[in-house]
Amino acid sequence: MEKSVLRHTGLFVFIVTGLLLLMNGLPGLTWRGRVLRRVDILGDVRPPVEALHDADSLLPPPPEVKPAFVDTCRTGMTCIEDYSDSTLRGMTAFYRALDDLAKRPRHVRIAYFGDSFIEADILTADLREKLQQKYGGCGVGFVTITSMTSGYRPTVRHSFSGWSSHSIMDSVFFDRSKQGVSGHYFVPRAGAYVELRGQTAYASRLDTCRRASIFFYNRGETTLSVQVNRGEVVTRSFHPVGDLQEMEVDGNIGSVRWQVEKADSTLFYGLALDDTAGISLDNFSLRGSSGLTLRSVPVWMMCEFNRQRPYDLIILQYGLNVATKRGSNYDRYIAGMQTTLQHLKEAFPQAGILVVSVGDRDYKTEDGSLRTMPGIKNLVRYQQNLAADEAVAFWNMFEAMGGEGSMAEMVHAKPSMANYDYTHINFRGGKHLAGLLYEALVYGKEQYDRRRAYEEE
Repeated sequence: MEKSVLRHTGLFVFIVTGLLLLMNGLPGLTWRGRVLRRVDILGDVRPPVEALHDADSLLPPPPEVKPAFVDTCRTGMTCIEDYSDSTLRGMTAFYRALDDLAKRPRHVRIAYFGDSFIEADILTADLREKLQQKYGGCGVGFVTITSMTSGYRPTVRHSFSGWSSHSIMDSVFFDRSKQGVSGHYFVPRAGAYVELRGQTAYASRLDTCRRASIFFYNRGETTLSVQVNRGEVVTRSFHPVGDLQEMEVDGNIGSVRWQVEKADSTLFYGLALDDTAGISLDNFSLRGSSGLTLRSVPVWMMCEFNRQRPYDLIILQYGLNVATKRGSNYDRYIAGMQTTLQHLKEAFPQAGILVVSVGDRDYKTEDGSLRTMPGIKNLVRYQQNLAADEAVAFWNMFEAMGGEGSMAEMVHAKPSMANYDYTHINFRGGKHLAGLLYEALVYGKEQYDRRRAYEEE
């Protein structure tokens, strides 16, 4: 006669249930930086817990300064808030430059500084294309001598060899006094070369350009050769003059190859592909940067670069490497960014400045749901106050994305517009956000024209 195991089965179920209930009381656990979902066998029947909003009570108050024409913002649009004062360090310089461009051929230059969110020309590629299509211009703009993203940056074919690369994000062997505006400097070895080629696969107006340049600082004799469209080689020598130097060539340029023939005590910083007039947009992305590294670029070097490439608008987009899940006080960071803005104002006295807020960043809670990091909303408000205190312009990218939970929506969109780290967008997401920023820039120009026409009546 077989023994009944029903009694043992019931005991086993009772023990397992008890263990699961006990595990529900364990504190939250993380593994490799990821929050593990809390064990909760009653999760399917338990009423949902409302998200905590206590972080909102910690937000600093909004700026008291009223931006010009913000009350006329079109419904559904996130407009640029211009907090500029009589110094006109907001959007006015950029809008005036566009007015000048309509009257005569000239460059209108934009420097877009950011972190890994815009790496490989994400977002900036599509913003550049839209602006060049409307206002003219061609070419990818500034490119560092070497790049770890060159293999998947779709806006230029970039090849190089024979360089020793130095970045401010390096932990050792970086001399801050030598760095250029991108936070890099490059030292050539024998036979060093760098080549840029236009392309048509991703965006328009990038297959050919009218002007190619290379930037360097030399304390000794420097000899460079350049080959355009794989044609005749042209060689030039440069004596040290104590300033940042530029060698440029003009023509219908589809590809350009620079080679270092001789370089005594020479530091190289980058190249550029531009038109002779119209919009130039330079991507200065630096993975891991909070924006504070810009303070360490020598003012004299920034001034030298401003002499070569005077910007009409400087865009700053940082925050991914600053925001935390429970961050509520960013006073020290904002104090550092105030120094950064003052540094840029001194070096680029003619440029307007636009602070773009951090975008949404989601994290997985212990119950497995995705939520916006509370620290993100706090940081956005701090950045808004930073723009108001420094009398520059501000664009709320967090709001433009859709606010809370918008990053998760972009990740799960079909096709996806962001990566599964719930932090970074992909090129489809970049195109979407570039469209929103472009719309805000063009609408801001229309408002500027309206205000000017009213003042002239």
